[in-house]
Amino acid sequence: MKRGLLIIDRGSREREASEELETICHGINEKRAYFITDYCFLEVEPPYIEDGISKCLKNEIESLTIVPYFLYPGKKVKIAIKEVEKLQKDTKVKFLITKPMSMHKTLVEIVENRISTTLKENNVSLSNKDVDVMIIGHGSKDPNAQTSLDYIVNELNGSYRNVSRCWLEIEQPDIFEGIKKCEKDNPKVLIIVFYFLHEGAHVKTDINNDLIPALEKSTIEKAYITKHLGTDQKMIDLIIERAKEVEDAN
Repeated sequence: MKRGLLIIDRGSREREASEELETICHGINEKRAYFITDYCFLEVEPPYIEDGISKCLKNEIESLTIVPYFLYPGKKVKIAIKEVEKLQKDTKVKFLITKPMSMHKTLVEIVENRISTTLKENNVSLSNKDVDVMIIGHGSKDPNAQTSLDYIVNELNGSYRNVSRCWLEIEQPDIFEGIKKCEKDNPKVLIIVFYFLHEGAHVKTDINNDLIPALEKSTIEKAYITKHLGTDQKMIDLIIERAKEVEDAN
C-alpha cells in the first residue's frame, strides 16, 4: 500500500521551525516507510493543512497518516483534526489521524537527555539526586495540557532532587512564580527545561523576557537552560510509533 505521512505543526514565522520539520521529514524518509512525508501548519504561515493534504494526494497514495505535532492534546489539536475531517469528504484516500506527541515515555527520555547534556556542557558533576529541575511549558486552559506536562514532571520526580513546572503564558504558575518556588528549595543547581518543540519566538524571545529577569531577582546561584526538544532521533521514532499505532488499528 502506498502510504503518505503528513505532520501538522502549529505554525511559526521563525525559519528554524520549518528547518526542524524538514529535518524530521528527512529522518522519516530515510526509514522508507512512506511514499511521501511532508509537513504543514495549522496557522501563522503556509503551507496550511489544505495545502499539505493536496500535495500529498497528488502522489496517488492510498492512505494518508496525519500526525498532530503538538505536545498537548488541547484546543489547537482539536481545530487541526476538524480541518482534516472537513477535507476527508473530498477524497477517497483514507485519512488516519494519530495521537499528538503527549503522555509518552520517549518525551521523558528526551527531557532527561537535555538535562544530562546541559549538566555536562556546564561541567556540573553533581549526582542527579542533587539537581533541581524546572520545566517551562507553553500554557493552555485545556486540562489535558496540564495533565500532559504533569506526566513529565511525575516521571522525572524520582530521579532528581526536586522537579517542578511553570507556564510561559495563559496558566499559573508563571515563570516568576516558578523561579520563586525553586528559590525556596535552595537548589545547588537548577536546570531549566524549555519544553517546546521548536526554536521559535517563544524559545528565542518570549521566555527570556521573563526568565532572565526572574533569575536575576532570585538568590539562585547556578541555573542553566537546556535546548528545546528539537529534532532528536527519539522524536522521529515517536512520530513513526504514533503513526504505526493508528495504522495497525485500521
